[in-house]
Amino acid sequence: MEFKNPEFARLLLLIPLLILIHLFGSYLKRKRLSRFGDVHLMQLLMPLASKYRIRVKVAIVCLAVFFFVLALMQPRAGQVVAEVKSKGAEIIIALDVSNSMLATDFSPSRLERSKLAIARLVDELKRDRIGLIVFAGDAYVQLPVTSDYISAKSFLSAINTKIVSRQGTDMSKAIALAMKSFSSQSENSRALVMITDGENQEGNPVEMAEIARKDGITIHTVGIGSTEGSPIMLADGSMLKDRAGEIVMSRLDQNTLKLVAAAGGGTATVASLSDLGLNSILQSVKEMDKKELMSEEFQSYYEFFHIPLFAALLLIVLDALILERKNKFLHKLLTNGANPD
Repeated sequence: MEFKNPEFARLLLLIPLLILIHLFGSYLKRKRLSRFGDVHLMQLLMPLASKYRIRVKVAIVCLAVFFFVLALMQPRAGQVVAEVKSKGAEIIIALDVSNSMLATDFSPSRLERSKLAIARLVDELKRDRIGLIVFAGDAYVQLPVTSDYISAKSFLSAINTKIVSRQGTDMSKAIALAMKSFSSQSENSRALVMITDGENQEGNPVEMAEIARKDGITIHTVGIGSTEGSPIMLADGSMLKDRAGEIVMSRLDQNTLKLVAAAGGGTATVASLSDLGLNSILQSVKEMDKKELMSEEFQSYYEFFHIPLFAALLLIVLDALILERKNKFLHKLLTNGANPD
């Protein structure tokens, strides 16, 4: 269980404030009575007065405030899973997380700039579904295909170069994994966007792209990096060096990315410092044959605010029904008809 508006919890400070006001009022009342004589004697002269009823009423009011504040905080639990129909395409982003993506020719790094561009792309999506794959020497699904864009951005923020243990750049494994990750209902509405510097290639990504194209998957590539090369900054602030102690320069392999995009029936884009090129790819995706897709989404919570609100209203009514003075008729019965005056 959680609260939608937890900031209202500070209103619970009203409860100790109400208790302090009651105690201070009782003190002033006793002080005023003491001016007319002994307080105990004065209480005997007012048999219908009840200090216990006043305390009960204060307790009821405090409890009502508690439940009312609880209602304002809007307690909720779980989430409602709803099946949603939408007409759109399925897009899988395959992001290179090899060490070469730490190169700083794109500030603050190729990887961080790519994540920022993907987040902006997600903001532009409406009915399309998106998935995330990370790859280096191996490939893993970071987020299955979904229309939950909030989750997509959340999973995106957790991506780093340590998320895949085996280094290298094997685009073929990422393509093969993407082929398994698209839903069966998205035929002819599938797009794979690969963001990588294309360096240190393993496997045969061009051959795998041709197979994917036959399976109805259009592959777009986005090359990020410079052809001149850039050093790779490690987490400790040092530069990656080879066995000879020379600083490693990471360079963009445009040729491989063009071949993969051509085999996959898509476009090959080279990222610039101002634009990664994802917007133009998104326009191409929007022109695809859109299919009606079924997906399960976490849409809403079970709301429980009405329960404490009802309890608060019930306590307010109860407080109104309880009088500060004793009931004269009942008092006569309990005192065997004695005159209460």
